[in-house]
Amino acid sequence: MKNSANEWSAETETSLEAVEEVVARIGLRVFGGFHPVKSDNAPEGCRTMLMLGPDEPGFWDRVSSQPEFCDGRPDPLDRWSRRAVEPVAAELGANALFPFGGPPWLPFFSWALRTGRCWQSPVQFLVHDIAGLFISFRAALAFSSEIALPNTPSGPPCQDCVEQPCLQACPVGVLDDRHYDAEGCRAHVSSVDGSDCLERGCNVRRSCPVSIAFGRSERQSQFHQLAFISL
Repeated sequence: MKNSANEWSAETETSLEAVEEVVARIGLRVFGGFHPVKSDNAPEGCRTMLMLGPDEPGFWDRVSSQPEFCDGRPDPLDRWSRRAVEPVAAELGANALFPFGGPPWLPFFSWALRTGRCWQSPVQFLVHDIAGLFISFRAALAFSSEIALPNTPSGPPCQDCVEQPCLQACPVGVLDDRHYDAEGCRAHVSSVDGSDCLERGCNVRRSCPVSIAFGRSERQSQFHQLAFISL
């Protein structure tokens, strides 16, 4: 990771709207941003961090046809992310940062919370104002200039979600507001009884009303579930 001011690309004057236009070309969108302080552990010299994730609906149809998904090698989505995002970062004069490739791992969870558009949901997973429990990040762009950011929501969508179906959605009760039994979850998804969670995606994530409206492909959820049970 580039982490000193003298390693930044030649600075390019830009705006949030310009960044959104450029990243849309590769099927991503800006899911939030923030102006880092020292405790954020951002690269030295970073004055704006923008978080990128899949632009839905349609992301999976687009990305799964790329060469990385046809060559039989591991980690196709991560490899595509590097190939797609790094040229975009160079064009914008930013540094590309990724949630994979560790250890050490970059603090994407805490960065997501800093955007003011992600919160810890009633089931502990991140929830986003637009993507719901389907929020995921492919990369972050670190800029040495300060980019004006829009106002953020006043609070999480969960505060207006009376039923909170996510709390009752897990078919085997391995996830609630107090703990997440990752091994129990993996065992269930790997079993015959867990075929629905494997083929269509986590039932808890699918239960979120915001997630339902987001338009994520079940094939994308299946890809991530297969990766999860192979860990």
